[in-house]
Amino acid sequence: MSQPKVVLAFSGGLDTSFCVKYLAEDRGYEVYSVLVDTGGFSDEELKTIEANAYALGVKQHATISKTKEYYNDCIKYLIFGNILKNNTYPLSVSAERIFQAVAVAEYAKEIGASAIAHGSTGAGNDQVRFDMAFRIIVPEAEIITPIRDLKLSREAEIEYLTAKGVSRDWTKAAYSINKGLWGTSVGGKETLTSDQYLPESAWPTQITKTEPERITLEFVNGELKGVAGETFENSVTAIQKLAEIAQPFGIGRDIHVGDTIIGIKGRVGFEAAAPLIIIKAHHTLEKHVLTEQQLYWKEQLSNWYGSLLHKGQFVEPVMRNIETFLADTQSHVTGKAHVYLAPHRFHVEGIESPFDLMSSKFGSYGEMNNAWTGDDVRGFSKVASNQVMIYGKVSDSVNQ
Repeated sequence: MSQPKVVLAFSGGLDTSFCVKYLAEDRGYEVYSVLVDTGGFSDEELKTIEANAYALGVKQHATISKTKEYYNDCIKYLIFGNILKNNTYPLSVSAERIFQAVAVAEYAKEIGASAIAHGSTGAGNDQVRFDMAFRIIVPEAEIITPIRDLKLSREAEIEYLTAKGVSRDWTKAAYSINKGLWGTSVGGKETLTSDQYLPESAWPTQITKTEPERITLEFVNGELKGVAGETFENSVTAIQKLAEIAQPFGIGRDIHVGDTIIGIKGRVGFEAAAPLIIIKAHHTLEKHVLTEQQLYWKEQLSNWYGSLLHKGQFVEPVMRNIETFLADTQSHVTGKAHVYLAPHRFHVEGIESPFDLMSSKFGSYGEMNNAWTGDDVRGFSKVASNQVMIYGKVSDSVNQ
C-alpha cells in the first residue's frame, strides 16, 4: 500500500527540518519538500538546502524559481501603486510569503498530494498566509502544521532531531534575516520592544560608501528599465543593480510597526534600499505626469491593494481588478528621475519626461499665466465659491 503524499514548504531551518522527520516517521507520509525562490537565495545556498532535504529523508525535493513571476505578478503593482504599508514598509516579506504559499499550493495540486504542510508557529502572520493560500487552491488537502499544533519549544525540536540521528549546528543567530528581491527583514531582541533600535551590526549590509553619488533611474510605462546609464530589458535585473549601488550607503533601513493579521502589534526591521528609492522616484515622476484625479484614485486603490496583500488575499479576484486599474494609469509614466545618494539618506532631485504636465507653455506657478487671463480667474473664483457663500449667508440669516 503506497504512502500518502504531503507537500512541505521547506526552508531548511530547524522548524521545517523537524517537520520532515515528524511527517515521514511519525505520521507515515511520503514527504515532498518544496523551496520557492523569490530572489533571496544564491545557487550555493539552494544546493545546500536540497542536500539537507534529502539527508533528512524526503522522497523528492523541488526548487521552484519564481523571481520573474514574483516581479511580474506582484512587485510590479507595488511599484505602480507606490505602496508602503503604514507609509513605511514596502511589504517585503508580506508579498514574498503569500507568493511562495501560492506556488507551494499549486505544486501540491500538480502532484496530487493529499496533505500540505508548513512550519509556521502560531504567533505570526505567515501561518495565516500559508493556510489561506492552501485552502483556496487545494481545499481538499489536509493542512498539517506540526510546530503550531504541537506547541514545541526550540529545545524540544532539537532533542527530537538528535534522537532521530540528525546532528547539525542549530545555534540560533542573534538576528533573524529573511532576504528577498523586494527587501530584507531583520528581527531580533530589539524589535520585540517598543523603544529600542537595531544596532549597526544587525544590518545585513554594512556601510562601505561614504562619498555621495548621483544616479539616474529610467522608467518606461511605470517599470524601471535603466539604472545609472545602464539599460535593462528585465526589471528584476534593474532592481538588483540599484540595490547593489545603494545598499552600501545604508539607505533603506527602518523599523516597521504594524497590525498583524492575528490582531497584535508587531515590529520588524528591514533593509530595502532599492524598493524605497524606486517607489519615491516613481511617485515623483507620477506627480508630474498624472492628473489630480488619477493620483487621488490611485492612492485609494493602492492602499486597499497593499492591505489585502498583507493579509494574504493575493488570490482574491478584486486584486486583479485593482491591478488592471493600476496598469492602465502607467501609459504616461515614462521618463527619468535624478536621485542623490548619500550615507543613510537619498532624495529625488528632479525628473524629465515627455509627458510632464508642468509646462511653461501654460503657465509658471507663482510667476506667469499664459493660458488664461485675470478675468478668467476672477469669474472662476466667483463660481467656485458660490455655494459656500450662499451657505454662509443662509446660516447667518437663520442665526440672527
